[in-house]
Amino acid sequence: MKEKISIGLLGMGVVGGGVAKILEEKQVLLTNQIGVPVDIRGVLVRDSSKKRSYEFSVSKFVETADDILNDPTVDIVVEVMGGEHPALEYILKAVKSKKHVVTANKEVMAKHGPEIFALARENNVRVLFEASVAGGTPIVSPLMRDLVSNEIKSIRAIINGTTNYILSRMALEQADYGDVLRDAQDLGYAEADPTNDVEGIDASYKLAILSTLAFRAQVKNNDVYHEGITKLSSKDFEYSDELGYAIKLLAIATRSNGEVQTRVHPALLKKSEMLAKVDGVLNAVEVETDLTDNVLFHGPGAGSMPTTSAVVADIVNIARNVAGNVAYPDPVKLSEKITVQSINNLISRYYFRLEAKDQPGVLAEIASILGENQISIESFIQKNVNDSKGTAELVIMTHQAKEEAFQKALAEIEGLAVVINLGNMIRVEG
Repeated sequence: MKEKISIGLLGMGVVGGGVAKILEEKQVLLTNQIGVPVDIRGVLVRDSSKKRSYEFSVSKFVETADDILNDPTVDIVVEVMGGEHPALEYILKAVKSKKHVVTANKEVMAKHGPEIFALARENNVRVLFEASVAGGTPIVSPLMRDLVSNEIKSIRAIINGTTNYILSRMALEQADYGDVLRDAQDLGYAEADPTNDVEGIDASYKLAILSTLAFRAQVKNNDVYHEGITKLSSKDFEYSDELGYAIKLLAIATRSNGEVQTRVHPALLKKSEMLAKVDGVLNAVEVETDLTDNVLFHGPGAGSMPTTSAVVADIVNIARNVAGNVAYPDPVKLSEKITVQSINNLISRYYFRLEAKDQPGVLAEIASILGENQISIESFIQKNVNDSKGTAELVIMTHQAKEEAFQKALAEIEGLAVVINLGNMIRVEG
C-alpha cells in the first residue's frame, strides 16, 4: 500500500483552481475514499504572481511541465490547461512515462482519443476524461463501464450550454439571435468570440468522444458534420411553436449495419420529448440501447464546480487502483471495421420557410421540384402576406427524404424566379 498519491497539476485556471481547492479542503473525505492521502506535488502555471480565486501555496508552482512529467514520484498528471497544444504533447509524454492521466480536454480527446487509448494500453496506465463532456453530468463513465453489456443504438444530446441558453431565450421571448447572444456574453454564458459554441464545433468535439465510446469506433471531430444556430430567427421559433415543436441544437449519433452517422445541427423536436424540455445552460444526453431502452443523463454541463467534480472523481477512481497497486488500462478497444457515414445518406423530415411572390402557381412550382427529387409535402402554411411587396412567406414541412435529394431540391427552389428569399431549413428529429 502506497503512503500517498502524488498529483501533478497542469494548469490552474477556473477548473484547476477548483481541483486544488477540493483536493485540499476535502482531504479527509478523499483519504477515506482512497485509503491514503492525495498530495499535490507540483502545479504548472503561466504566471505564479497572478491573483487566483483560490490561493494556493506558491512553493508548489513549477516553471516547466517537465518538472512534473519527469518527476518519478508523480502518480497522476491532471491536465486542465485546455487547447490542443501543448496539452496533447504533455498528455502523451505523461503516458509514455507510465503516469496515469486525468484530463478535461475535449479538443484533445476528440482529435487524438484513439492514439491516446492505444498508448495507454501499451504503457499499462489509465486515461480518464469524464469532464470533457457534459461537465458535472456523468456520461463518459457510464459509456465506458456501466452500459458495457448493451448494444448502443443511438445518442441524442444537448451538450453545449451556451447555445441551449440562447435557444431557450429565443423560444421564450421570440427574440432574434443577435440580441440574445449579446445578453449571453454580458452574463458570461458566451465567450467574446462565441464561434466554437454557436457554430456547433464544441458540440462536435463532445459527440466525437461519445460516439467513440458508445460504438467502440474510431470517430474523430472531423467525422462529425456540424451546423450552428446563427441562421435561426424569431420566425423559426414562432412557426415551430405553432406546429408543436421546440428547436434545439442536437448532437446525434446512430449506428446501423456497421456504419456510424454523427451530426450536430439545429433540430425540431416534438414538445412532448424529454430533450425538448431541457432549457437554459443545462445539458442532457439520451442513450438508446437494446437492454435499457432510453436512458437520460441530465445536469450541469459547465462551470467551475461541476467540472471540478468530474475531474476529482476521475482522480479518486485512479488513485484507488494506484493505492492498492492495481493499475490497469481502461477497456477502450476500438474497431477499425466500423465506418462513418456521410450526412448525405441521412433520412429525415424537413422544415423550411421562404419568401415568394404572392401569385397563383407558386406552390405548384415548388411541389414539382420536390416531387422530381422524390420528396412529398406533409404540410404547408402561408404566413405574413405583404400586399405592398406582393409577397408571402411559405412554411413547408416534408415527409421523410434523403438529405442529398433535399439539398438538391432546396438549391433548385432557391433558383426559381418566384422565390424572393430562402429563409431557413431545419431538420425534424423523431
